[in-house]
Amino acid sequence: MKRKLALLLGLLAFSLSSNALERIGRLGVGFANQMAVGIPSISFKLQRSEAFAFGGQVGYSNDDNGGGSAAAIKVYRNFFDEPHLTFFGSLLGGIINEKRGSISESGFQADVTLGSEFSFPGLESLGFSLEFGLSFNKLDEFVVETVGNNFIVSAVHFYL
Repeated sequence: MKRKLALLLGLLAFSLSSNALERIGRLGVGFANQMAVGIPSISFKLQRSEAFAFGGQVGYSNDDNGGGSAAAIKVYRNFFDEPHLTFFGSLLGGIINEKRGSISESGFQADVTLGSEFSFPGLESLGFSLEFGLSFNKLDEFVVETVGNNFIVSAVHFYL
């Protein structure tokens, strides 16, 4: 059973077929709320090829009761494309800082997720993402948790 699963994941990882919208070389700019400190972030995504995209997130709040900052980079691997839908796997790595009153804690976050980005016919420049997977983060203690991000939390990108 483990060998079959490993073979299936290997085939998905190295599949290069694509019928999706042409987004190669296009920059998507938008928002996301995936960071563990809960700060909304400005997000970007650049589709480098049919198979890979790179992205990042930056967020900041100077609120004394729940502020902080977050910055992350993200790598996407497209597994399967349809005309208005792309299935992908992604890895996120970032640094986080949370401020509560006079206490400030810094740490890291690493996410491993599977997801989908979709757009509507006639609105191809707007991409909505859904993601699920695992998040590993450390501020005051090391936490492993499952994540399930709808398109409001995961990301919305406008492709230039």
